[in-house]
Amino acid sequence: QVQLVESGGGLVQPGGSLRLSCAASGSIFSIHAMGWYRQAPGKQRELVATMPSGGSTNYADSVKGRFTIARDNAKNTVHLQMNNLKPEDTAVYYCNTRITPADGSYRPVDYWGQGTQVTVSS
Repeated sequence: QVQLVESGGGLVQPGGSLRLSCAASGSIFSIHAMGWYRQAPGKQRELVATMPSGGSTNYADSVKGRFTIARDNAKNTVHLQMNNLKPEDTAVYYCNTRITPADGSYRPVDYWGQGTQVTVSS
């Protein structure tokens, strides 16, 4: 079984910074893409940033130049550094990873974290 544990959310003033982390653990054969999504009240879940195993990155236009995604493959962890936060960044942030579990199936599965609240307000 695979678990994702997120940390790092909270309340921050506009212009401030937060760093989210997501650690994958359990029966893992390999990890492919890792990324972050967010869902604001009354809105659909949207992509924030993703990073395939090859190292390239993909960002939503709304966060380019402010957010940075990074992976620590040795620790099965993905981070999201969020700078110059704006009120419109307020949302629940979800970690998403595509993992091939070590269950003999060798089929990749998408896993989601439990979500962490980010609130940007003065």
